[in-house]
Amino acid sequence: MKAMSALTGLLYAALIAYLGGWYQGYWNGNFSLLLLILTTVTLAYWLAERFHFQPARERAAEALTQHDAKRREALAAKGIQRVDGDVDGAREDILRQPWWLDWTAGLFPVILIVFLLRSFMFEPFKIPSGSMVPTLLIGDLILVNKFHYGIRLPVINKKIIANNDVQRGDVVVFRYPQNPSIDYIKRAVGLPGDEVAYLNQKLYINGKEVETKSEGEFFDEDPNSMRFRSRFTEKLGAVDHQILVNPAARPLISRMYDFPYSKNCKYTLEGVTCKVPAGHYFMMGDNRDNSQDSRFWGFVPDENIVGRAFVVWMNFGNLKRIGSIQ
Repeated sequence: MKAMSALTGLLYAALIAYLGGWYQGYWNGNFSLLLLILTTVTLAYWLAERFHFQPARERAAEALTQHDAKRREALAAKGIQRVDGDVDGAREDILRQPWWLDWTAGLFPVILIVFLLRSFMFEPFKIPSGSMVPTLLIGDLILVNKFHYGIRLPVINKKIIANNDVQRGDVVVFRYPQNPSIDYIKRAVGLPGDEVAYLNQKLYINGKEVETKSEGEFFDEDPNSMRFRSRFTEKLGAVDHQILVNPAARPLISRMYDFPYSKNCKYTLEGVTCKVPAGHYFMMGDNRDNSQDSRFWGFVPDENIVGRAFVVWMNFGNLKRIGSIQ
């Protein structure tokens, strides 16, 4: 028992150290992997409790009860009817879970539910930047539907059940191709086989300019911007959504990395034109002049897709933000 208590203490110390280093920025955490490990470890404790420790405690409690009954019988045979000793209290002490089982096996059902929900159903995210303004603001807490595009195995992200295809105009969370440990959120602009061009701050899909409508000005509250920008409604597929464009921004777009299929893209003084390869998507932020996206670092492969963002469930600074995402 002392060995198990010490082992559990070491595991908790390692967990605290990992979370602390993650919070302090010493390393990038992998929450999916962490949940998988926690689920596996607590399952092992739960099985050990169910089939070993609990039966052992019950046997010890039963042995105590039988021993007490025999003692009372022996004393009664000698004419002693009043016997000291609180056997019920002792039984409770024997049957009580030690802390290291209560904090492991006892947490298994909760961790398992969280693991299943987050891996296959919904996952919460917090918007960290202004690249999707005005659709999403810094501080928005959103939910992502992880089964909308199919069921994937956690950690390895292998799709095992197909569902809906990514549609032009969807707001998508995906693993950043240059660093898959980081999640990005952008709008799907180009689908496999599309030719996407962003020239002189105008978007073209397969040679046709995407329809836009001026909506006046929008004050961008991003601390890195803090200015009025021109706001437009853009129609991508069946989705009408808003974008920001800064007419004073330089249209020059350059490649940041030598990304896969970079030869599919042509960069000019007017902007960039790309042919989206099979199994990939072209993603852009709605804040067109304040977004590092596929124009700069390339295409998003299908295996990097996490899910479809569909609702802002909370913004503690602005409750009016709660609602569906367009």
